[in-house]
Amino acid sequence: MSSLPDQTISVRDAHRFDLSALEAYLAASTEHFSGAIDVRQFEGGQSNPTFLLTQGGRRYVLRKKPPGKLLPSAHQVDREYRVMKALEHTDVPVPRMICVCTDPSIIGTDFYVMEFMEGRIFRDPQLPELSPAERKAIYESMVDAMAALHKVDYKNVGLEDFGKPGNYFERQIGRWTKQYRGAQTDEVEWMENLIAWMPSNIPADDSVTIAHGDFRLENSVYHPSEPRMIAILDWELSTIGHPLADLGYNCMLYHINTPQLGGLVGTDFDATGIPDEQAYVARYCAATGRDRIEDMNFYVAFSVFRLASIVQGVYKRGLDGNASSSRAMQYKDGCAMLAFSAWSLLTEAGRA
Repeated sequence: MSSLPDQTISVRDAHRFDLSALEAYLAASTEHFSGAIDVRQFEGGQSNPTFLLTQGGRRYVLRKKPPGKLLPSAHQVDREYRVMKALEHTDVPVPRMICVCTDPSIIGTDFYVMEFMEGRIFRDPQLPELSPAERKAIYESMVDAMAALHKVDYKNVGLEDFGKPGNYFERQIGRWTKQYRGAQTDEVEWMENLIAWMPSNIPADDSVTIAHGDFRLENSVYHPSEPRMIAILDWELSTIGHPLADLGYNCMLYHINTPQLGGLVGTDFDATGIPDEQAYVARYCAATGRDRIEDMNFYVAFSVFRLASIVQGVYKRGLDGNASSSRAMQYKDGCAMLAFSAWSLLTEAGRA
């Protein structure tokens, strides 16, 4: 666990921008800024460089596209801004948006600014520093926030054109296969197996909601002292999609352990207080009005496949020298490890 300011470093050379241009833009475009701004960079965030802005005791967060050649449809910070702005008056916990800028002449790339949320980020899904009761409450708050998101009527909040409703998995499999091919450095047998198998084995359920796309514990902020989520972050992959894609992704840690993400494999759920997968999914179903979920293995395996593609992109950006974090090169074997886990999940369940 860490508080957000503790995670900042000096701005990396590769991500420096014209601070005076930013100061002038924010002073002219918003009522929140006037004068000099102090800038620090958050160490985390493998995709979009993120910065802490401080002025006159007030703190804000800036997220921007990374420099260099980017993969198609990636790093759309304007979409992050739009979805959080749309959710501002719903039950979904999001930061307040300040402004968005799609003029790259200001600091070199598109960016947006939002309020800074004072709170805690939990990196380790085992939550070792908390009591069993707190762990239970943290996980219940997370699944409740996800259910709240999936209950939002996307048309009523102005997101009717935020994505294409229906056929979500078909389109997503195609997208992440293309992203993987664009960042591929080696041939990975299990990725090839998944790419061949998944399109013909998509479940019949074609539900449509707002989908976050990267819904996990680390992408949220919790109250400084209460086990309560106060903000969902990192909406870059959000779209109008399938709610069970979020649930499958969120449940990956019940099936995998990775050095970067950790995991819940082998956890003593009774002793730790963390809900097991059955209880966690049951709470989601109760909150969203579902009796049960068929084909859960598909949703989890798809999510692991997609993460494998994302991790491959992170590693490729590290090779190219324009990654958002110095940890990018640690992901060299991540794609193969994840793809093996996804394929094993399907074969062990008799699905492949």
